[in-house]
Amino acid sequence: MNVLRQSAPDFDTRLAALAASGSLFDPEVEQRARAIVDAVRARGDEALVEFTARFDGAKLSAGEFAVSAAELFQASLGTQTGLRDALKQAHHNIALFARRSLRRNWSCRNSHGATVAEKFDPFTRVGIYIPGGTAPLVSTALMTVTLAKVAGCKEIVVCTPCGKDACVNPALLLAARIAGATEIYRVGGAQAIAAMALGTQTIGRVQKVFGPGNAYVVAAKRLLFGHVSVDLLPGPSELAVLADDSANARHIAADLLAQAEHGSGHERVWLVTSSGRLLRAVEREVARQMPLLARRAFIARALDANGWLIQVSSIEEGVALVNRLAPEHCQIMARHARALSARILTAGAIFLGSWSPTVLGDYVAGPSHTLPTGGAGASFAGLTVDQFQRRTSVVEYTKASLRKALGTVQEFARVEGLDAHGRSAAIRLEER
Repeated sequence: MNVLRQSAPDFDTRLAALAASGSLFDPEVEQRARAIVDAVRARGDEALVEFTARFDGAKLSAGEFAVSAAELFQASLGTQTGLRDALKQAHHNIALFARRSLRRNWSCRNSHGATVAEKFDPFTRVGIYIPGGTAPLVSTALMTVTLAKVAGCKEIVVCTPCGKDACVNPALLLAARIAGATEIYRVGGAQAIAAMALGTQTIGRVQKVFGPGNAYVVAAKRLLFGHVSVDLLPGPSELAVLADDSANARHIAADLLAQAEHGSGHERVWLVTSSGRLLRAVEREVARQMPLLARRAFIARALDANGWLIQVSSIEEGVALVNRLAPEHCQIMARHARALSARILTAGAIFLGSWSPTVLGDYVAGPSHTLPTGGAGASFAGLTVDQFQRRTSVVEYTKASLRKALGTVQEFARVEGLDAHGRSAAIRLEER
C-alpha cells in the first residue's frame, strides 16, 4: 500500500490529488460509454446483441435476453439450504429497514385555512442494474429490488451480465426472485443502462434507473440523466477507516482488503490515523493477510493504485480529511466513535467500533449497500426506499381561504408584472 505522512513536504499536494473525484469523471470512460449509449439509441436490440458478444462473450439473440420462468425455477431448486436461509435473513432485515423509511402521505392547513398536502406514489416501472462479472453481487439484488418491492413498484426490471455460456449466476437469480423482480434480462454494462433508460424492442423503457456498477455503468447513468431519473452514482467500492491508537490493526487490514477485492481496479481504500505505530502495524498486517486470499491479484492491483495509509497530526485532522474524501463507507475505530460520527458529514454509510465491519452493511445489517462513490457523497445520500416513491404536492382552497390569500397573490402579480396571474384568482371572487 502507499504511505503518506503529514511530515512529508508535499503532503498537502498529494492529499488534494487523493481527495479528487475517482473514476466518475474519467473522460476516456465517458467517451466510450457515450458511444455505447448512442449505439443502443440508434440500433436497440441489435446493439445489445453486439455488445453482449463483445464484452461478455455470449452469443445471444434478442429473444434470449429475458431469463425464463423455467430458469428461475431451476435456480431455486439448485440452491443449497444454507444460502437460501442467508438470503431470507438478509431480505428480512433489508425489508424491515425499508418499511421504516417509507414516506407517508400527510396534510395540514396553511395560514389561509387551505389544505396543503403531499402524497407519495411508487414508480410504476423501475430498472435495477446488478453487477456480475468476476463477482456476481447476489447481495445487491436484495439491497435494491427489495426496496422497490416494499415501495410498491409494480414492474421491477433487473439487468445483469451473463457469462460466456449465457447463464446468470443462479444465486443471483434466486435473490432477485425473493426480493420481487418481475423481469430479468441477461444484459450488462453501459448498454443495459441505455436499454432501460431509452427502451429497445425487447426491454421496455423504465421511469427510473437504480443500482451500482463499474465506471462505464456510472458514466452511462450520468449521460442518460434527463432521459430517465437515476438514483445516485454508485461506482467501485471505497472504504475510509478513521482510527486512533486504540484500534486493532488486524481488523483494519482485513477490512481494507475486503473492500479492495471486487476486481475493477478502481476500488479506493484509506486508513486515516493519528498513530504512526498503528499505521506500521496495519501495513504489516496487509502484507501478512493478502497472500491468504483467493482474489489477491485483484486486491494487489487496487491497493497499488488506490490504497493509502495516511498519518495525520490528530484525530480532528482525520475527521476533516474523511469529509474531504467523502468515502462510500467510513469505519470509525477510535475512542468516542459515536461522538466522532456526528462530525462526519459526507460518508455514504458510517460503521461504529471494532465490531461493525463494513461487510455487515454489504450483506445483512439492513440499510442498502448502494452508496455514492468517487466523491459524490458530498452531494448524494445512499439508496433509500423513498427514492422509489414519486412525491406530489396537493393544494385545495375554499372560497373563504382564497379570499384570505387574494391580496398577497395580487401583490406578487403586480411586482412581477404578470397581471393574468392576479386576475386568475380575483375572477373567482367577482362571480356572483
